[in-house]
Amino acid sequence: MHSRRRRRTARRLWTAVVAALALPLTTLATGATPAHAAAVQCSVDYRANDWGSGFTADLTLTNRSTDPINGWNLTYAYTGNQTLTNGWNGTWSQSGRTVTATNATWNGMIAAGAAVTTGAQFTYSGTNTAPTSFAVNGTTCAGAHQPPVTVLTSPAPGAVYSQGAAIPLAATAAAADSATIGRIEFYDDTTLLGTDTSSPYTLSVNSLTVGSHSLVAKAYDSLGASANSTPVGITVASGPAVVASPGQLGVQQGKSGTFDVKLSTQPSANVAVSVARTEGNTGLSVTGGASLTFTPANWATAQKATITADASGTGSATFTASATGHAKATVTVTELAASKAYDARFLDLYGKITNPANGYFSPEGIPYHSVETLIVEAPDHGHETTSEAYSYLIWLQAMYGKVTGDWSRFNAAWTTMETYMIPTHADQPTNSFYNASKPATYAPEYDTPNQYPAQLDSAVPVGPDPIAGELKSAYGTDDVYGMHWLQDVDNVYGFGNSPGKCEAGPADTGPSYINTFQRGPQESVWETVPQPTCDAFKYGGPNGYLDLFTGDASYAKQWKFTNAPDADARAVQAAYWADVWAEQQGKGSDVSATVGKAAKMGDYLRYSMYDKYFKKIGGCVGPSTCPAGTGKDASHYLMSWYYAWGGATDTSAGWAWRIGSSHTHGGYQNPLAAYALSSYADLKPKSSTGQADWATSLSRQLEFYRWLQSDEGAIAGGATNSWAGRYAVPPAGTPTFHGMYYDEKPVYHDPPSNQWFGFQAWSMERVAEYYQQTGNANAKAVLDKWVDWALSKTTINPDGTYQIPSTLQWSGAPDTWNASSPGANSGLHVTVADYTNDVGVAAAYAKTLTYYADKSGDTQAATTAKALLDGMWDHHQDGLGIAVPETRADYNRFDDGLYVPSGWSGTMPNGDPVNASSTFDSIRSFYEDDPAWSKIESYLAGGAAPSFTYHRFWAQADIALAMGSYAELLE
Repeated sequence: MHSRRRRRTARRLWTAVVAALALPLTTLATGATPAHAAAVQCSVDYRANDWGSGFTADLTLTNRSTDPINGWNLTYAYTGNQTLTNGWNGTWSQSGRTVTATNATWNGMIAAGAAVTTGAQFTYSGTNTAPTSFAVNGTTCAGAHQPPVTVLTSPAPGAVYSQGAAIPLAATAAAADSATIGRIEFYDDTTLLGTDTSSPYTLSVNSLTVGSHSLVAKAYDSLGASANSTPVGITVASGPAVVASPGQLGVQQGKSGTFDVKLSTQPSANVAVSVARTEGNTGLSVTGGASLTFTPANWATAQKATITADASGTGSATFTASATGHAKATVTVTELAASKAYDARFLDLYGKITNPANGYFSPEGIPYHSVETLIVEAPDHGHETTSEAYSYLIWLQAMYGKVTGDWSRFNAAWTTMETYMIPTHADQPTNSFYNASKPATYAPEYDTPNQYPAQLDSAVPVGPDPIAGELKSAYGTDDVYGMHWLQDVDNVYGFGNSPGKCEAGPADTGPSYINTFQRGPQESVWETVPQPTCDAFKYGGPNGYLDLFTGDASYAKQWKFTNAPDADARAVQAAYWADVWAEQQGKGSDVSATVGKAAKMGDYLRYSMYDKYFKKIGGCVGPSTCPAGTGKDASHYLMSWYYAWGGATDTSAGWAWRIGSSHTHGGYQNPLAAYALSSYADLKPKSSTGQADWATSLSRQLEFYRWLQSDEGAIAGGATNSWAGRYAVPPAGTPTFHGMYYDEKPVYHDPPSNQWFGFQAWSMERVAEYYQQTGNANAKAVLDKWVDWALSKTTINPDGTYQIPSTLQWSGAPDTWNASSPGANSGLHVTVADYTNDVGVAAAYAKTLTYYADKSGDTQAATTAKALLDGMWDHHQDGLGIAVPETRADYNRFDDGLYVPSGWSGTMPNGDPVNASSTFDSIRSFYEDDPAWSKIESYLAGGAAPSFTYHRFWAQADIALAMGSYAELLE
């Protein structure tokens, strides 16, 4: 592992030395030649999505030089009659067959090694030959070598094998640009199983352990490019077994469906398999394949069992395929109303997500952030997870209960979350020492990581915590009932902070609590130093990781957790729907205990409504002069970016702390959860003021949306009660909302938090659900304007593909809020910088349109929701779910340096050193053993920006939920 990293570092360092030496020599040789701009060196990756009479072209322009490109003009030509319709991420024009794209104002600068994407839509007739030559600023670009196309052809997805049986792996690969395939490697997740250097590429393994496995083939070509196959999930059973797939099947009334049956291992004699309904809905019956015979020759060839639904029933049944001497296989079949094709889609995708062999879950049943391991966004590894993913699991299982009437999985999902993501008493052992009259000691936030550690200042006044006492009275505990936000599910880092443990180390096999972001708004994921939530000084430096973030006279071993309020609110939202749907089925008692826990979570979620240090809301300037709150006057009643709590690990040390957050974001609000916790009896919190607080929050959130709504209709960033995170003086004229200051990009700036259209879709969907349930006029007013704007920026192509907004750009500011006479915000504007076919965001957007259309009757919203769902279903399905390729130009930041103070040194649990020379990659050397690492290595060496097809759990769940919501409301 480490030797590989040293080789790459040495090679790249030598390149830098050569470049430094070459410059003076060139200068001396050219004498008095006038200075001129460095020559452009570039490559262009061109991809088209063609539907026969038109297409969209997506182009990625990569700067291959060592100097930035400041302003770009891209030209190329077609050989046919391709005609430009429109373009994005730049200004597009056409003269004859020559097409020109010029940068937009925001993407003209391309740093060395960086890339920009742009695209356009065209019509054509006849042939559509892709262009082969591109020029930037008049200089012809090198062609971007395409990586090989790799397919794992065996085993089949979902296959089951007996332990010790030979598992046949086979793959095909096709190289581009006259390259040849050099070898194919076969992996079990990130573990190399073996290599084949000649076609046909095969490998037989018999050493896989009992359980689920995610298999990958990786091809290398003669030009140095490589690419992974889509993962294939299989299961290894402890002995001979009957195999049935899929595990979930939806059959509409009066129709039939089939599932496959085969054996896991070759028998020595014929095996008779019977298929029968063993429990559940009698309206479903086996009408074909009730008796199947497998021989030593055809044991691995699937045979069909046919299930037919009667004309009137609904509900689920379990069908069991059994044979003597073999483990049984079960399939859950759900009878759906004749019209519910989208519920059938829900069950189809639900089956892929929940199939253990497909790799979405850990052995504990925890949803990973993504099936793929090499991914960097807010989580910096695919097999981490977030409270967001847990909340989506709960929501997914709530929808499953609606469709099937089975609520056991919803309850089990909450139990999984409660077991692994809500800290136990052993994780937060010293809350009894918490002093609500002085919740925490003030430390300022700074603009950049190199200004840390931030010094603690006990002289700054902080207000009292007004809800701690009533929460303890209501629930009989000092512990906080909220999710931590980030978890290293496979303990890849090795901290070993599984529930109830503190720095148990790399040998700990359980999911490990971790944290990352800690140093101000400019600290992107690429600049973080991951740290344990329980810091016992075993790893890091002499003070663990604490002195990277806060400065103090001395350091104590301590625990600390951070809550992401939007995730907890989503869990409450899901519990609300579970209760509504279960009550409709007459099964409210099935979910009542879990719904009660959701109410408890919502009670503690009020910590997100408070200023970070419980200071008074409004006009809060100067850490010492901004007055401490006296109780509820420290609450802004909005959903802030986080709340956090911590304390000493030593139970005799006698201290603990809690903080809220002064920063609020439009994308985090959840009026449906606020409505449920204030107005829905089954979710009423037990505390004395919880229900009233959520009622105030509901009205405040709706005001907030109105205040942040741009002239066009999109929702802007947010507000803060602590300018710059240290109660600084805001710029003169900054608009206010109930005394809080408008913040265009609250909380984080790299990338700016207000730019992602996904926050628009997520947040407006909650508004739409609240509107659909209540008909609230204020919610409708916000939605009417937002939906009109979003629809005007949405393209549904003739072939059913789509483009929706991706990156937003903002200018101006809202009017200062006047509740009795709200301003028109004529000076606050948004533009769409680029577009995407992202499936997760499209699903959230489709749900927004679905709930809005159901209540408002808006036909365009309904039609567009259906088109987005159909477009995903028809064009972007694969064996694991629904996904699209993504070009990740930002992965050039793997070598970004980390700020570590001079003289500070320590180690990660795996031995990676942490010091002033550390980079993102150098303290995460585990990445260099990932099957996809060569893509990154090639890119860092000057190759094309890599492309990945990710299966994020939240996105797959959101797509399934969108199908179920459409079935419920519009089908």
